[in-house]
Amino acid sequence: MLYVENEVAEALTAGRSVVALESTLISHGLAYPVNLQTARELEEIVRHEGGVPATVAILDGQPRIGLKDVDLERLARGPDICKVSRRDIPIVVAFGLNGATTVAATMHLAHRAGIRVFATGGIGGVHRGQPFDVSADLPELAQTSMIVVCAGAKSLLDLSLTMEWLETHGVPVLGYGTDEFPAFYSRISGLPVDARVDTPTDVARIWLAKQEMGLKGGLLVAVPVPPEAEFVASEAELAIEGALDKASARGVSGKMVTPFVLAEVARQTKGRSVQANLALLRNNARVAARIAGSLSKV
Repeated sequence: MLYVENEVAEALTAGRSVVALESTLISHGLAYPVNLQTARELEEIVRHEGGVPATVAILDGQPRIGLKDVDLERLARGPDICKVSRRDIPIVVAFGLNGATTVAATMHLAHRAGIRVFATGGIGGVHRGQPFDVSADLPELAQTSMIVVCAGAKSLLDLSLTMEWLETHGVPVLGYGTDEFPAFYSRISGLPVDARVDTPTDVARIWLAKQEMGLKGGLLVAVPVPPEAEFVASEAELAIEGALDKASARGVSGKMVTPFVLAEVARQTKGRSVQANLALLRNNARVAARIAGSLSKV
């Protein structure tokens, strides 16, 4: 049932570096044609670093690891694309639907294919004021053995509680070139990481030690947004608080909160938040490809 595109399958068999990429940013995170351009660019960045990109999605009920350009365009333009988290996978598969995979779903499917490194923008986490509202991304990190490269958790979340959740469930958080957990749009959050790493080899060594000790679950590599694209933390927080208030006033809840708030922040910042998002996506794909390359050599 799981289809692995030939190039990806050959790379995995040969022990070459492969980087998984999610597809919700194509169908639900960015508008056309920026979404399609970004999907192509992220794949090209991975290739430029010597890796093989494996964008993950479900098309016509079939989980696919690695997509062709026509598939990317279908996800970018299609009005019938479901947003698929882990719990949604069997439903979308059973009814032959089309779905773009979230962080949790991408991790699950990519891990089944044998991929060890995954690049995304920001992970989900614990929601502000709702400590029992925990993104499916966190439990997936606790149970699925994969290196996840991100720019921290999305700023609209409770970052402190998110870090506490990860600690409780045994997920190491590494700061790539930083001692602080990045806050998506901002390079700082005031929250310390478990360890600082400065090279892809550092990450590979920690990952191998984790495997040798029989510790299940993922490894979170948090990479700060590039300095030139960063939002000042206070400015980002002001926009986020305004967007959260607007979401509450309009009765937006559940899984609709995150896309609503991100869209509202983009409107308030006249698109600057989108540019920051694109910059960190590119940067994360580059770092992930280098980590995958180092891991394949080790």
